[in-house]
Amino acid sequence: MRLAVEGLRLLGAVTLGALTALCELVFLLVTLPFQANPNVVASARRLARLEARRLRLDAAGLTALTGGDLRASLYLAARVPLGLLGGMVITLLAYGAGAAVLIVVLWGQGLPFDGMLPSLPLAAYAFVAGCVLLFLDLSGVVGVHALERMLIVRMLGPDRTRALERRIAELAESRAGIVAAVDSERRRIERDLHDGLQQRLVALSMLIGRSKRNRPELLEQAHQEAQEALAELREVAWRVYPSGLDSLGLDEALAGVAERSDVPVKVTCQLRRRPPMAVETAAYFVVSEAVTNAAKHAAASLITVEVHEEDDQVVVRVRDDGCGGARAAGGGLSGLARRVAALDGTFELTSPPGGPTSITAVLPCG
Repeated sequence: MRLAVEGLRLLGAVTLGALTALCELVFLLVTLPFQANPNVVASARRLARLEARRLRLDAAGLTALTGGDLRASLYLAARVPLGLLGGMVITLLAYGAGAAVLIVVLWGQGLPFDGMLPSLPLAAYAFVAGCVLLFLDLSGVVGVHALERMLIVRMLGPDRTRALERRIAELAESRAGIVAAVDSERRRIERDLHDGLQQRLVALSMLIGRSKRNRPELLEQAHQEAQEALAELREVAWRVYPSGLDSLGLDEALAGVAERSDVPVKVTCQLRRRPPMAVETAAYFVVSEAVTNAAKHAAASLITVEVHEEDDQVVVRVRDDGCGGARAAGGGLSGLARRVAALDGTFELTSPPGGPTSITAVLPCG
């Protein structure tokens, strides 16, 4: 059923292409002396956009449709013969189908075949010949449609050299961003160790030293300091890399983020299968950093985390009902954006003054 629907859609596209080729031929002949006119150029771009829609291509990816040059007119001139060829193929297909129906009807009435070859050999010959011609005709329809798609992408699509240069520049920028993000993360870990854990251990050492001087009441205080130091050490270790992510998976790791947060966090993780480790790690850090920022700076009362799959991509969305005003250029969020960009993902921040704040990261799994 699906193949039949797709075949009918293909036939319709090629048939419509033959009709538009005739219209475009008239357009080119009429406007030939005025090709440099801006109105003619704009009309040619509109016709090319219609062709892209007919061929089910995204017109936004055809860079020539946004400029003021004559590439759209050149494309129309190049596709007119191809469209007319498609019209001839459709005409032959219609003629063959009509002839087959007519032969079947006349054969049933026994009119044209009296005294000719025996009916069985003649029927077999007609059937085999008809199947071969039908196959060739349908192949021609598919070929014309494929050639039309290749032509519009080749003539109106982005230049491959420029696309590669742009991709190289993006990769170089993302690589530099990754290095900067790693350095920033190392500096933050050093601050956490120096300002938090190190101070607590110094205080613990002093309390133990004082308790040796016949002051056992200080042992309880030393025990409390040791517990808090261990808690901070675990927190810092999870910031470096969440070891539970390997064994527990993303769902349980995010549940741990919710448990450690001072603000209520509602987590919804709906993944049909476990994503690649790099994607899983990036998703975890997006949620962890977003929850930490909301708890520290947004004065939020509720944080909602949603993780789900869309078209072989993991979509991570974190919302809070805080005061808003978050900036993508902030240290933590800019690091997240670079981490997501390193996986060819997209990172979006929406945080108007007064809130709410929404962070969305789309991570491809391919």
